[in-house]
Amino acid sequence: MRRAPVITIDGPAGAGKSTVARRLARRLGYRYIDSGALYRALAWKLARGAAPGTPLADTQVELVPRGDEVAVLVDGVDVSAAIRTPEIGRLASEIAADPAVREFCSALQRRLAAGGGVVVEGRDAGSVVFPEADVKFYLDAAPEERARRRVRELTARGEAAEIGRVREELLGRDRADRTRTLAPLARIPEACYIDSTGMDVGEVVERMAREVERACSTIS
Repeated sequence: MRRAPVITIDGPAGAGKSTVARRLARRLGYRYIDSGALYRALAWKLARGAAPGTPLADTQVELVPRGDEVAVLVDGVDVSAAIRTPEIGRLASEIAADPAVREFCSALQRRLAAGGGVVVEGRDAGSVVFPEADVKFYLDAAPEERARRRVRELTARGEAAEIGRVREELLGRDRADRTRTLAPLARIPEACYIDSTGMDVGEVVERMAREVERACSTIS
């Protein structure tokens, strides 16, 4: 019996991974796993006063499907909106350099993906967490395009955002992600590279869906 595939989407911040991954998962009837939300969830708990040495085993992080969205729960508390602030994003990037944090989040992703039929997006989903994934994508876009998308996202949430500052923050995040010692952001050779500059979400999802169909036709 053919197993359901694991699909990964890696790429820099602001490239549109979350939106595309959700749409692709919905189109395929798969589960969507937002790896970044797991790191943000731990960052939220730390920002709320948890001691840096708090055992990760005492933390419960859940991704709960709710309609077209996925709710993020930390120890039973819905933090879906609270983890999307720039401050939590920066803290999440910092704690991602901790080997214990990365192992916790990687192990959780693998448990969630047991059995396949998932679309996982993140920085190292295809390169580190799921090196044997059936289909791998690297989604990119020009810095200016990524900054515009992030500004629209922040504005929609009622947050003030200046495109120049947002662009510099994204470039800083790129440098941190690509130069960290542990699981750096990397464009691996086997990943299908897509530059989404000038493309709308529907076009990106269509291209990915065709690649998934082509690749999975050979999976036995």
